[in-house]
Amino acid sequence: MSRPLSDQERRKQISIRGIVGVENVAELKRGFNRHLHFTLVKDRNVATPRDYYFALAHTVRDHLVGRWIRTQQYYYEKDPKRIYYLSLEFYMGRTLQNTMINLGLQNACDEAVYQLGLDMEELEEIEEDAGLGNGGLGRLAACFLDSMATLGLAAYGYGIRYEYGIFNQKIRDGWQVEEADDWLRHGNPWEKARPEYMLPVHFYGRVEHSASGAKWIDTQVVLALPYDTPVPGYMNNTVNTMRLWSARAPNDFNLRDFNVGDYIQAVLDRNLAENISRVLYPNDNFFEGKELRLKQEYFVVAATLQDIIRRFKASKFGSTDSVRTVFDSFPDQVAIQLNDTHPAMAIPELMRIFVDIEKLPWDKAWDITKRTFAYTNHTVLPEALERWPVDLVEMLLPRHLQIIYEINQRHLDHIASLFPNDVGRLRRMSLIEEGDTKRINMAHLCIVGSHAVNGVAKIHSEIVRTQVFEDFAALEPEKFQNKTNGITPRRWLLLCNPGLAELIAEKIGEDYVRDLSQLTKLHKFVDDDLFIREVAKVKQENKVKFALYLEKEYEVKINPSSMFDVHVKRIHEYKRQLMNCLHIITMYNRIRRDPAKLFVPRTVIIGGKAAPGYHMAKMIIKLINAVAQVVNNDPVVGSKLKVIFLENYRVSLAEKVIPATDLSEQISTAGTEASGTGNMKFMLNGALTIGTMDGANVEMAEEAGEENLFIFGMRVEDVTELDRKGYNAQLYYDRLPELKQAVDQIKSGFFSPKDPNLFNDVVNMLFHHDRFKVFADYEAYVKCQEKVSELYLNSKAWTKMVIRNIAAAGKFSSDRTIKEYARDIWHVEPSDLKIPPPNEPREGGQDKTPNGTAA
Repeated sequence: MSRPLSDQERRKQISIRGIVGVENVAELKRGFNRHLHFTLVKDRNVATPRDYYFALAHTVRDHLVGRWIRTQQYYYEKDPKRIYYLSLEFYMGRTLQNTMINLGLQNACDEAVYQLGLDMEELEEIEEDAGLGNGGLGRLAACFLDSMATLGLAAYGYGIRYEYGIFNQKIRDGWQVEEADDWLRHGNPWEKARPEYMLPVHFYGRVEHSASGAKWIDTQVVLALPYDTPVPGYMNNTVNTMRLWSARAPNDFNLRDFNVGDYIQAVLDRNLAENISRVLYPNDNFFEGKELRLKQEYFVVAATLQDIIRRFKASKFGSTDSVRTVFDSFPDQVAIQLNDTHPAMAIPELMRIFVDIEKLPWDKAWDITKRTFAYTNHTVLPEALERWPVDLVEMLLPRHLQIIYEINQRHLDHIASLFPNDVGRLRRMSLIEEGDTKRINMAHLCIVGSHAVNGVAKIHSEIVRTQVFEDFAALEPEKFQNKTNGITPRRWLLLCNPGLAELIAEKIGEDYVRDLSQLTKLHKFVDDDLFIREVAKVKQENKVKFALYLEKEYEVKINPSSMFDVHVKRIHEYKRQLMNCLHIITMYNRIRRDPAKLFVPRTVIIGGKAAPGYHMAKMIIKLINAVAQVVNNDPVVGSKLKVIFLENYRVSLAEKVIPATDLSEQISTAGTEASGTGNMKFMLNGALTIGTMDGANVEMAEEAGEENLFIFGMRVEDVTELDRKGYNAQLYYDRLPELKQAVDQIKSGFFSPKDPNLFNDVVNMLFHHDRFKVFADYEAYVKCQEKVSELYLNSKAWTKMVIRNIAAAGKFSSDRTIKEYARDIWHVEPSDLKIPPPNEPREGGQDKTPNGTAA
């Protein structure tokens, strides 16, 4: 059995990965064998690798549980302000290694597993990704949970426990094919069902008004069953909770009324209720206004708010009867962050609870609601903005529609008092859009119902403030903020790139893991020849390792000494994978034209999923694969250029490819990518960036110096100006011979000889309705790529630029982002208090919450 990572790395045992310790190892081995014994009736010789994985997972989980209970007990007694992060997506990936790292058990587990004659990496590969997200928005939520726990905040992630996560992508004959992601098939050792906290959620019905107020009656009930997953902070004994709701039909579902005679059918119909948590909608940056999706959005919100209010009322601290009945202090005890507009129904739902159930006067309820909620905007693409048809909301949530109308009426009355006779402004700012179908603009609801609204990078927040929500920002400028996204350095450096993490720790110490700004200390090693060689060596080892992985899993051979040029993210027109494709064709044509000329060898790796209903994105995948087929089999090209489409890109694959990358592609049209977080992961892992001045690229260039990134193309002002003039793709085609050649090859069927018209839709889009102006940036992109190749020839100069980038990556830790949310929006202070571990006695006696475990 091979040792995990390399022998050298295993022996270093730098304490960022935990102390080995003979007792630790012996205890872990005992735990492992105990769990294996529980799993297997027969002897260990018949155990499968999966049995070993589960035994290890349960052993590591044992070390979490005591800390988890302690943390929740601590919150119950101290009653800090709680932070609730509401998201329809949590893209968590795998849990085992992250838990070992955050508990400081990585090295001890490595040693124990090695002594048991097993291979740690093999066991880690057995775990399914928890793919409960589409891309950036869901992965951001996961990074935020890690940072909130590491910063000692009393935080909870609330979402849906989808039975099927983001689809598994297969490439068949160059086309994307989707397969269901049955991630729970073998069970999930990291979750704990909490049936004692099951809650009812109501749908449909009607509203009855009487002297005592409104009543929502004759509803259909679905039960929300919570599953809790522990979220450990890094080495601080804090373990927070992610609570995901699963839909269950009540036992009398369909039996009470209309299916009395058909018992079998009534039981089968329970599926209708339980479908709510069946599957994640696979759209990224696109709104699909389906009834089931609205049900999901309300389901998570209704269950979560009941839970929040239960916890608020049951609070012990400073209360004699231990039940709060007054809501004045609610915003001082509760902060709710809305991750995009998906959980926006929380605003009318909290109003419904306060007004209809708790009988608060409207004005008081509204004041409390606004002070509780904050809203994060994640996109400016119009097709991504949620606009629910009024008819659908009226059928599904009749009381909520009435409340939204009331919120809107009061909102518009206020605007009218400030801007009399400005009908255009009232129309623009209304929560209700008139038209063929009346719709509710959920972003407007979020802005009006929150005390803070933020974008996710400086440039994005500026666009939000001055363009998308200009009227709202003019009315309440203090409400609008920026919170530039970040990534957790635990997963995106320690876990995925231990060689680099340990090299950095040797130079600047270990504290940078919790304070990434300390990476600036690396600046003094930029000219250190030994450090330069070591950084280059770690990168080369990562490239060799990834090349071996590709060979083993996909049977493709690549040259580890070629430049790894990587473009991985969701496939979308605005992300411009097509522009990369045109560059590949251009490089191909240059090699063919002059095979003897020096050419810097490249392996271009493109990966990502297309939404199943997004025709153009699927055509882009097919085109990339068609181009790869031609390029990779042309003997004239040989090993100078290889093109790989990376199948089924996901968190666990990102952890492999990012540390091996030389060049990171971040080439969206300026003004379209809200932030991006992949860009930050590549920067931290020693890749250089080729990119536009978009999203967080702008701040990366600011931190590292623009001369240390390969920045090209139109800025936001240029795009605006081009829109004003009118974008004419034909002009670029006529002026640039290499662009013309590449486009003609696609058009003529050079890459699809069996079906010459296959890519007509793609070509037609590029000429006649390309909103993202691929041709306009093509020339600047190709020229910039020439500079990349030139620098890559000088290994030392390249690596020095890499070091400058790593040294400038500190700002992009999600710890920094969360500190800013905490201070500017939630009004709480991060705590560096270390809760005592379970093996140390706690002052004040019992480890008990009301239910005996983490509530």
